[in-house]
Amino acid sequence: MVDSLGDSLDRALEGAFTRRPPQSAQAQMKYLVKQLKGTKAAAQALGISQRTVERYVSGKLKRPRQELRGRLEREVKKRWQPQIRAKARKKAATTDGLVVSTRARFGFTAAAGTTDDARIRDITQALPPAFADQLFTAREQGATEQQLQQIAADGLAQMYFRANNSRAHGLGVEFTDVERLAIEL
Repeated sequence: MVDSLGDSLDRALEGAFTRRPPQSAQAQMKYLVKQLKGTKAAAQALGISQRTVERYVSGKLKRPRQELRGRLEREVKKRWQPQIRAKARKKAATTDGLVVSTRARFGFTAAAGTTDDARIRDITQALPPAFADQLFTAREQGATEQQLQQIAADGLAQMYFRANNSRAHGLGVEFTDVERLAIEL
């Protein structure tokens, strides 16, 4: 299964962490309880009982089943080092931009007589800060995966296919059948 664009954005921000998040189930649960200010809120966030949370915090339970382990890791990483995450996001959105590396099918809407058949391409392209800002803002506002892909497609169209709008004016790009997708800050 291919990572979603939203997951790739989150993982790129996690690359800026200065310390590792808690590793053991007990440490992760304690962190989550502290961040959410109680075992009841932690239980709701994870979709488990309050008593189960208390058992992990006390150390009576040590190894969560795989499904819970994944949810626990996601919830901890989502809240880990918020200032570092915000700083990395701001830097990408104002000065550095980001790099999109993908293998996907790209098709075009272009003038008659040109080859616009969709085909699989491997592309690694730096996108300017404006697109990084659009992607992060849309992610925070709960945009769908399709909306995030459209923003990325617009960025790739402008920077890769139209060479920062210096050629191929009016070329529209379709971004489908994503096989691989990674984002770096």
